[in-house]
Amino acid sequence: MPDISVRSPMQKMLAGELYHAGDPEIVAAQEAAFAWMARYNGALGAPQAVRDALLRERLSEVGAGAVIRPPFHCDYGFNIRLGAGAFLNFNCVVLDVVEVSIGEGTQIGPAVQIYTADHPRDVATRRTGLEFGRPVRIGRHVWIGGGAILLPGITIGDDAVIGAGAVVTKDVPPGATALGNPARLRG
Repeated sequence: MPDISVRSPMQKMLAGELYHAGDPEIVAAQEAAFAWMARYNGALGAPQAVRDALLRERLSEVGAGAVIRPPFHCDYGFNIRLGAGAFLNFNCVVLDVVEVSIGEGTQIGPAVQIYTADHPRDVATRRTGLEFGRPVRIGRHVWIGGGAILLPGITIGDDAVIGAGAVVTKDVPPGATALGNPARLRG
């Protein structure tokens, strides 16, 4: 009988554990995402209904009226959840090795980067090629200004504002405004 406690690199990745990104199953999932992105980004001039169907084809959840303006880039897509009315402007990048959830009504400016992919701080472990992910959770009705960067493992509370160009390294409470590099709470 096979040992069911042994998990594949893909299962480890999805669980936020250390994994090797070069595993064939993981590489195949990335290649599928790359092929999907070519179609999605090529649909910039297509009707919104066509782009909506493409989003639903790849993302784990797409709420009513959610929009991502191409070009858009992600690692897998299947770890991204968009709430109703969420909006991502041109040139957003989402490294979704684990879950990225974007709440309803959240507005994300152009060139925003959301990273869940992370690497060990210990050099010996890092040299083995292992990496891991930490989820990013963005609440409802958040506004994220253009060019902001959200680092692995952060949570942004409902109704928060992230200033353009901010580098968010820590959680942002509901209703707060965070600005700068590293982002600091205003007020």
